[in-house]
Order: sequence, then structure tokens, then C-alpha cells
Amino acid sequence: MSWTEVFIRRPVMTVLLNLSLVVAGLAAWSKIPVAALPSYNTPIINVSASLPGAAPETMASSVALPLEKQFSTIAGLQTISSTSTLGNTSLTLEFDPSRNIDTVAGDVQAALFRSLRALPAEMTSPPSYRKVNPADAPVLLVALTSPSIDLTELNDYAENLLSPGLSTIDGVAQVSLYGQKRYAVRIKVKTDLLNQRNITLDDLQAAVRAANANTPVGVLDGSRQTLTIQANRQLRNAAEFGRIVVASRNGAPVYLRDVAEVQDSVETSKTYSTYQGERSIVLAIQRQPDANTVQVVDKVKALLPRFAAQMPASIKMDTLNDRSVSIRESLHDVYLTLALTVGLVVLVIFIFLRRAVATLIPTASLPISLIGALTLLYALGYSLDNISLLGIT
Repeated sequence: MSWTEVFIRRPVMTVLLNLSLVVAGLAAWSKIPVAALPSYNTPIINVSASLPGAAPETMASSVALPLEKQFSTIAGLQTISSTSTLGNTSLTLEFDPSRNIDTVAGDVQAALFRSLRALPAEMTSPPSYRKVNPADAPVLLVALTSPSIDLTELNDYAENLLSPGLSTIDGVAQVSLYGQKRYAVRIKVKTDLLNQRNITLDDLQAAVRAANANTPVGVLDGSRQTLTIQANRQLRNAAEFGRIVVASRNGAPVYLRDVAEVQDSVETSKTYSTYQGERSIVLAIQRQPDANTVQVVDKVKALLPRFAAQMPASIKMDTLNDRSVSIRESLHDVYLTLALTVGLVVLVIFIFLRRAVATLIPTASLPISLIGALTLLYALGYSLDNISLLGIT
């Protein structure tokens, strides 16, 4: 007895089996990730380090080389490539596909910790790393603009309200800020005035650090306990920095404002973002590798009005580069193509057989097989993307 005879002789079993395929396929359809491209499994880590003012040759020899020596001890590392520019170094680490990206990230973090002693002491911040995936392009951009609020205040709302809130959404992997304008005080030293008062740059730097240090100011010793006295001595604006006493000459204090131009500014003025001609702060939202792009974008858009209610009315939020739009259009085109294909196949079969009853068999089997294929896609870890849909069609 052949397989076909089994299904012909047992019609109830055949109907139930087909129904189970349809149910399983529909269940998989609701859970399968939807994206533009399939997930790329090769673990790639990007490491960046900065040393303001250092030449590219210095960055390569003093920063990139010690990091490469530490990374070379990590198991499964295939290639290391580095690029050094003025004040910055970027390293790309590619590992064997058999290694897990999260485990690799832990090894890279440990190697960075070991390399700190070999790096220049002048580095203001330790090297950082991030996981890289070609399919990790932002799924949505949110631009913040305001005609009346300063960019530094906009940056505070984006960094302290929107970014943490959006990061908690299920399926969101990371929220990055473009055109960041974090508040900072910029000190432009007038060297001629320093020379007149016989003050060195090291003296000025030490005075600024001491005046803005967040350390205990004293200790009270008692018979039973010792108390540490803490005081908030953090300076908040350019005016307060200008009142720092740098030195004393001829019995008179020399203030920072006497030998330098102190301004309320931002950490970096070399990068900025604009939206429709207005200066803006842009949030880039990235999804997790196994997340549904369409669902993530819908959740983000649903949450934006709640954030808008917590900000001044003059702040405007606009969404752009919505990748769910192209995915929806691609899926719509594929569904239309599948429907036309099934219709043409059924029509050709009917023309040749000229029997409506015989034509019902492929009419039912084609949709069932397509829906059942979604179960295999979900079970094997594939996503519903342009490549997998091309294979189905």
C-alpha cells in the first residue's frame, strides 16, 4: 500500500492532518520574526577608543596595538582590522560563526579591562564596544525639534526620558542618539595672560579639577564612630567656573575668567543633525535580532504620545525612516503574487481537466502547503524577510 492510498482510504485522518498543518502554520505566522533581511550569524564586535588631539600614528601605536595584543588571545578570533584617525581608533573583530555573540562580547569586555594598564593615562574615557550585525540598521528614527527650547535641553529629554523609556519596549535592542548636544563648559585659555601671571597650563588644570572634585571635604573623628563630610561642590555653569581661583599673585586672587574665556557650550560642536531645516536631536531605534520589525515599530509609535505628554508642548516629535513601511509593502506584494500564482495554477488545471471536482484538490492543497511551510520557517529559526519570501514564491 502506497502513501497516497493511506490518505485516500482514511479521509477523516487526511482532513485532520491538513487542519493541523493550517493551525500550526497560522500559529507560526503570528510568532515568526518579520524583517527586511535575514539575521547575520557571524559574531562581529566593533571597538572604539579616543584620545583627544593624538595623531593617527600615536593612536595606532599607543592604543590600537595594545588592544590588538589583548584581543588576539580570544578563542575563535578570525580577523582584526583597525583604523586610526586624529584622536580616534576603531577596531573590527570577526569571530568564528560557531561562537555565540553574547559570549564573545563578554570575552571582549574582559580583554578591554586587561588592556587598561597598557593604554595611555591621558585617555579620558575607556574603550567601548558594540555588537555589529548588517541587519541591525535602525528600524525607526524619531526627530525632536523645538522653536523655543535650546538643543542642550532637548538632548536632556532625549537622553534621560525617551532613550531609557524606549529601551524597555519588548524587542528594542538599543536606542542611539544622533546630533547629541550634551551640556558642557568650554574653557578657552589665553596663553598670553597666563604668561604675564607666570601660571602654567598644569596649574590651571589642577585648579579646575580641585574646584570641581566630588570628594569628601573632611572627616569627624569621635570616640565611637567616624563621620565623613560630603559636600556637593559640582560647578553647574560657566559663571561658577569663572569664579575658580587659579592662583594668587601679589596678594590678589587670579580667577579663571581673568586668564580664559569661559562659555556655556556642548561637549562637541563638530556634529549636528537637522530635520526639515531645523536643528534637532534624533533617536535611532534598533530591534533585537529575533524581534518582529513591524511589531517593534508599532509599539514605539504607540508609546510616543505618552512621552509627548511629559515634555513641553513646544517640543515636536516626528518619525522618519520607518522600515516597517517597506516591509509591509513587500509582504503585500508577495501575498498578491502568491494569490495570483495560485489562481493561475488552478485555472490552468481546470482548463486541462475540465472538471470542477478534480480542480478543488489543488485549490485546497496549494494554500495548505504554503501555510504549512511557515511552520518549518519558524521551527528552523528563519524570519519572514525578502529572502525567505522569495524562496516561498
